[in-house]
Amino acid sequence: MPLTDSVERFCGLSEAFLERGGEYAPIRLKAVGVDSAAAYIALEGCDSQEDAERLRGAYICVDRAHAVRLPEGRYFVVDLLGCSVETSRGVQIGTLYDVYETGANDVYRIRGEKKVAVPALKRLLANVDVASKRIVLDADVFEEVVLYED
Repeated sequence: MPLTDSVERFCGLSEAFLERGGEYAPIRLKAVGVDSAAAYIALEGCDSQEDAERLRGAYICVDRAHAVRLPEGRYFVVDLLGCSVETSRGVQIGTLYDVYETGANDVYRIRGEKKVAVPALKRLLANVDVASKRIVLDADVFEEVVLYED
């Protein structure tokens, strides 16, 4: 089951990483096939159903050098996690700790004095600077859309 917007991204790759429990191990890809909903990947050294069962729950990942190029205004979730979040008026909201993907738009979950959730709307996101780990939200829009979880 792919966790990527583009299952075709695995085509042409010969190496990737197997992630399990926060540990990454390099793996060789023998063959890759895709359809509209899934990627079918044959791994070197995984030649039986028993071999495949031992990999249940693991993820196949790529390094940053092989990651897809995102259009402007799109971000990898891993780059957003840990960003400090504040409003355009300088009010500190907290740290982004989770991104919930709904299909319509992502929902950013932020932990500070209170836990809050906000939809990742273009009109809300005044500035996203993943290099500086900082997100600025339009203060007026924030007040309209914020959901307090506590």
